[in-house]
Amino acid sequence: MLLVLVAALTLEATALLQYFYSRDGIRGEAKARAESELKATQNRIMDIVDQTEAAVRNSMWIAQWCLLMPDNLQKVAQRIVEDNPVVVGSTVALVPGYLRRRPLYAPYVFRGKDSLEFKTLATTEYDYPSKEWFIKPLETGRGYWSEPYIDHGGGDILMVTYSMPLKDKDGCFAAVITADISLDWLTELVGNIKVYPNAFSMVVSREGRILVCPAESLVMKSTIHEVVRTMDDTASLSALNRAMLAGESGSLRVKEKGVSSEVFFSPVERTGWSLSVVIPDNEIYSGIRRIGLMVTVLQIVGLLLIVLLLYLVITNMLRNQKLSSQKERIEGELKIASDIQMSMVPKIFPPFPERKDIDMSATIVPAKEVGGDLYDFYIRDEKLFFCVGDVSGKGIPASLVMAVTRSLFRTLSAHEASPQRIITSMNDSMSETNESNMFVTFFCGVLDMKTGHMRYCNAGHNAPVMLTDHISFLPVEPNLPLGVMPGAHFREQEIDFKYDDAIFLYTDGLTEAENAQHELFGEERMKAALNGRRSADDHMENMKAKVAEFVGDAPQSDDLTLLFIHYLNEKAPERRERHLILHNDIQQIPQLAEFIEKISEEKHLGQSLAMSLNLALEEAVTNVILYAYPEGSDGLVDIEALVRDKELEFIISDSGTPFDPTAAPEADITLGVDERKIGGLGIFLVRNIMDSVSYERKDGKNILSMPKNI
Repeated sequence: MLLVLVAALTLEATALLQYFYSRDGIRGEAKARAESELKATQNRIMDIVDQTEAAVRNSMWIAQWCLLMPDNLQKVAQRIVEDNPVVVGSTVALVPGYLRRRPLYAPYVFRGKDSLEFKTLATTEYDYPSKEWFIKPLETGRGYWSEPYIDHGGGDILMVTYSMPLKDKDGCFAAVITADISLDWLTELVGNIKVYPNAFSMVVSREGRILVCPAESLVMKSTIHEVVRTMDDTASLSALNRAMLAGESGSLRVKEKGVSSEVFFSPVERTGWSLSVVIPDNEIYSGIRRIGLMVTVLQIVGLLLIVLLLYLVITNMLRNQKLSSQKERIEGELKIASDIQMSMVPKIFPPFPERKDIDMSATIVPAKEVGGDLYDFYIRDEKLFFCVGDVSGKGIPASLVMAVTRSLFRTLSAHEASPQRIITSMNDSMSETNESNMFVTFFCGVLDMKTGHMRYCNAGHNAPVMLTDHISFLPVEPNLPLGVMPGAHFREQEIDFKYDDAIFLYTDGLTEAENAQHELFGEERMKAALNGRRSADDHMENMKAKVAEFVGDAPQSDDLTLLFIHYLNEKAPERRERHLILHNDIQQIPQLAEFIEKISEEKHLGQSLAMSLNLALEEAVTNVILYAYPEGSDGLVDIEALVRDKELEFIISDSGTPFDPTAAPEADITLGVDERKIGGLGIFLVRNIMDSVSYERKDGKNILSMPKNI
């Protein structure tokens, strides 16, 4: 029943998603069609507008010439009507009083039934100086499209007038030239907009008067304001009204008598009109609703089939339950073990998407349900801690040792930054409880993300591959695997990464992968697969593809683990780091002199400076060897030298008793030998030789930093 429920929910969710995206797409198509029709209609209207305006403009010069011969002004109007089929009437109306002998003069030419007819507009009934088409152009000084009107006494039809003011040669307003166009063509043009069968179009004037509308009773008899007041959704319709009258373009949803519609609108330039297309939702989404019904029917059929299939499966399972119960339990436990094991390693890549200085990828492919390979990594204090390991053996025992190894790495590295000390502690802990005599080959590294300096320690693991200007194996000390012998010594090593350097870590499941002919994949094929600059994920996929191609149908013989780290910090300082670890044994002090001598030769330091550095370091290190650890106990002194272009910095750290040598009072060297107290002279020498001396206690360690400008 749960399966049926999940299937039903999945089918319903799929249908809803399809409906949502289909509805969005269909609305987008309706919008595109409406906008296309609006644009095409606008272009046709503007053709008429342009022709009308051009007819008036082209007659301005001859009308100006005829001002002194007013009887010829009728011919100007006649020429406008004859030469422009879109124009149904025209006049040249003189400004009252411009000619003394004719205070009012406005000869009007218009198209009759069969020929042109003539009349005068200078009558007391018509009073042309009070008309909008006469007043507005004189007020604005430019061409003007009037509000549509039925011109009783003029053209006696529903029309709109374009008029321009005419100046005489002295720059004074003398007359107004007009061109009238009938709006019958507008009704026909807008009525032909058929985005959808039941969609309709409207045109309103700049004052909101309805010019074109399916309801003919509203044309030129009502305004859009009056219509809005009679409807239900006054808020949406008022917003639409304001947008259209403001000359805006766009779309709004309105609802009237329970029917929702999309209204697409756009202004008609220069005329002040607004053109709109109203499309009911039923028109837009009728097709998808039919499809939705069909999908629902198919879903019901699919659910019935799932119920039938579930019934057959359950019947079969009941027959074989006794035989398969043990197998299911074992498989379930192995699955849980595999999930637990895989949950212990990072598996989201890229692991640090917010960082641009590192690119990583990793994978584990166990040979059985669970395996003994592991990898892990995380960033702490701007240092990348990472490891790869391979447990001896296979199956559940190896997976348990793998889990212990990974947990020890996380626990110890959380408070320790030295790979050598991390591995040493892991080995001691694992050796004490290793009754099964299993061991782990292990590689641990700590990469400083700011400087590119990596410290690493190997415990019997395969040497990683370095990808720099060429491909080579990283030099590693073999050391013993973890868990073989308590108290084993592990040597730490170091290397510097430059921008675009990378390291590839793996287990022997890669190089020892066998094909059907029992040939090994080997190190050469591995290095060949690493050729070329790729991202970490691409390297990982390429390596897996090469192994799969080589192995073919042969069964996997060992766990396969891969880890690729690509260093991409372009701001990493160019420096070299030297590292020396001493035990708290005064007999090891001569190693410190050799350490300083190598650095001095590399940086071409003078003999005097080299001797001063050696004296300062010897004083500081001797103080740690003699006093940091309890007498008879074994402890380590870690000396790091950061070698930069113009500076050396020595960092001495130990895990001994907390002590701040910089807190000691300054030694008074002016006193005599008998008067001066014992002690304090060593730190005095260090302070005077080095540029500065600073101390901090961090993670259970004494850390003394001593830079020197060279």
